[in-house]
Formats: sequence, structure tokens, C-alpha cells
Amino acid sequence: MIKARTLYLFCSAAPPVFDVARVIEDAQARGWDVCLGLTPSAARWLEPSLDGLAALTGHPVRFDYKRPGDPDVWPPADAVLFAPATFNTVNAWALGLTGAFVVGVAAEAIGKGLPLVAMPCANAAYVRHPQFDRSVETLRAAGVTVLYGEGGYLPDPPDQDWPDRFPWALALDAVEAAHGAG
Repeated sequence: MIKARTLYLFCSAAPPVFDVARVIEDAQARGWDVCLGLTPSAARWLEPSLDGLAALTGHPVRFDYKRPGDPDVWPPADAVLFAPATFNTVNAWALGLTGAFVVGVAAEAIGKGLPLVAMPCANAAYVRHPQFDRSVETLRAAGVTVLYGEGGYLPDPPDQDWPDRFPWALALDAVEAAHGAG
């Protein structure tokens, strides 16, 4: 019997998060057992769909830390994909600010040496802030594959969200490559 590979799919509150069910199905078709984690804002956005997403993955959707002593309800990760990762998420992760469950798990995954892929989703005005480039470089230096710029995510103009152009397939391909390299 072949053991399924476990992918932690973490999402921030950005318009592409509304495609997460299709992305889960695509990852499952590639042989991944998917565990979905959300920032608190993304969980609010997807609240009407959380039960369906849990049924689709076969795991509870998580958006908060468990209490000490509570059992872990997910299998261990073989890889982590953080997409869409908002401006706030990218900066918090790079700075080690782990107030959000998914940012904390992603930060710890760096130390565990897990294959990590991030696809930012921030508009062109946000990415002009000097901290954003520093944060992307910090994550890359820590071993995270950050799909940003040519060949990755290209920012939309402010107030013009085009979630249908978010390159989810590229993100899943990068997870496959990072997992294969690990």
C-alpha cells in the first residue's frame, strides 16, 4: 500500500481563496492528502463552506492553535503550500510573528526542513512597501520557494483583483518539485 503524501495548504484572505475547493481537488488528483489551514480572516470569508471543505479533505479545517495537551488532528506534513499569502502574511512569516496558526506552522516548518512553497497575493501598491521585498528575500534565504515576480505571481493594480489569473497550477507544480528535491 502506498502512503499518501500530506500537503498542508495554507491560505490568507485574498480573492483567490475562493477557488480553494478546486485547488484541493487538483492536489488530490496529484496524490496529495490535503489539510486546509486558514488565517482567521480567510476562515471568516469561507465560513459557509468550512464543513464542505472539511468533508472534501477528510480533515478538520484549522484556523486557530490547538490547546496544549489536545491531540493533533492532522497527519504530519510532507510539504507546505502557502497561497494566497497576503502582504500581511508574508511580512509576519518573515519576521517570525506567529499570532496566526498557519503562520506559526509555516515558521516552524522552516526549522523542520519541510519543503515550503509560497505564492504571494498582494496588489502593486502593497508590494512597493520596502518591507515586502525584504520579507520575500528573508523567506527565500530560509529555503522557502517564493513564487513572486517573473515566472510567479505578478501583482494586480490596486482595486483590480483578478483571482482567475492566480497561477494555482504553478504553485502545485512547485510543491511537486520541492517535495521531489527534498
